[in-house]
Amino acid sequence: MNKRFKAESLEAESSKRERKEELSMKFAYENLEVWDKSVDFAVDVIDTVDEISTGRKHYRLLEQIEASSTSVAMNIAEGKGRFSKKEFVQYLYIARGSLYETMTLLEVFRRKRWITDDQYSQLEVSGKEIASMIKGLINSVSVQP
Repeated sequence: MNKRFKAESLEAESSKRERKEELSMKFAYENLEVWDKSVDFAVDVIDTVDEISTGRKHYRLLEQIEASSTSVAMNIAEGKGRFSKKEFVQYLYIARGSLYETMTLLEVFRRKRWITDDQYSQLEVSGKEIASMIKGLINSVSVQP
């Protein structure tokens, strides 16, 4: 009886350990620095847009920039979850397109004086860094056999 109890106890402990390891595992995209920087970028864009006060609200544009900025990280994550490198690269191109869309909207907001030149410049630096990282990842994944 004692041996059986020990065996059951060891099995239960092993099962607990396995569940704990599963919970501590990351999604594959979380290991990508470009994904992490893209999430930070989206948060920064949303924080900046939250400060906008225009005489006439342009809700559609504000919603669009929130969508495009979050789409960068979301497409990187979705692509990483796909089954082939070709699909991953396609989603990286989509992420880059969303980044370009976000930067264009930021330029419109800057020209309308809804955001300052300084706010734009800070986001532009992040945007350029993310664009470079996406390009590097596309090249890296495309070259791998």
